[in-house]
Amino acid sequence: MSSSGGSGRRASVRGFLEMKQEGRKIVAMTAYDFLFARLLEEGGVDLILVGDSLGQVVLGYDSTIPVTLDEMIHHARAVRKGAAGTFVVLDMPFLTYQVNAEEALRNAGRVMKEAGVEAVKLEGGSSTTCDTVRALVTAGIPVMGHIGLTPQSVHALGGYRVQGRGEEAAQRIMAEAKALEAAGAFSIVLELIPGPLAQEISAALTIPTIGIGAGEGCDGQVLVLYDALGLNKSFKPKFLKRFADLHEVAVEGVRAYAREVREGTYPGPDHVFGSAPGSS
Repeated sequence: MSSSGGSGRRASVRGFLEMKQEGRKIVAMTAYDFLFARLLEEGGVDLILVGDSLGQVVLGYDSTIPVTLDEMIHHARAVRKGAAGTFVVLDMPFLTYQVNAEEALRNAGRVMKEAGVEAVKLEGGSSTTCDTVRALVTAGIPVMGHIGLTPQSVHALGGYRVQGRGEEAAQRIMAEAKALEAAGAFSIVLELIPGPLAQEISAALTIPTIGIGAGEGCDGQVLVLYDALGLNKSFKPKFLKRFADLHEVAVEGVRAYAREVREGTYPGPDHVFGSAPGSS
């Protein structure tokens, strides 16, 4: 079972706040299916994010925008089964929460009932988004915020680029972070913002920040599992460290399988059931 900073218990909203207060880093990673979720739980992460990045990583879309709520729930159910002892957050996909708070509540409620996750994540820190966060939290649905680079708004932002450079942009992101905290978010993802700004935001908030491409000053870190394990060979952003190189291992495994099948050495005697047809 995963633990909250090594406590031996499933992490919780309150537990994450305690981790920040005690200076214990929060370990988060994405997963989209049963086996990888089980791997993350065995590895001891505190939080699993079922990210809408599954659109690119698993479904082959060009961005996160085409991902549907049904697809998110489908994958979150698998993650829940694979990591029954870990806190799971689901990304609310594009246009499932932006129309109005009532529709957001209906969709988030469906997520909680059908996927069995502990919380949802919303992108952006506008006053409208904060109103939606407030409505969800009032209804008993924990919400994680997400500011800086918000992939669902990639076209409006002009691409995947660092946000918060310059005094005006930095002040805006700081204001969004404080507004999300005031609205009731239990944590905020800070994506692709300068390290000093992320550290300043983290110090200004009582709720924890989870960084991705935001430096070491955040209260925790999140990476896409496929990226961290080197499965996505072509993805090489500055912030990414590969903690394993499974791409080469996997390709070599497939090559070995193909070679042995073609040579007739697989299956061998150890892989064949022994009784001959008609034997007693």
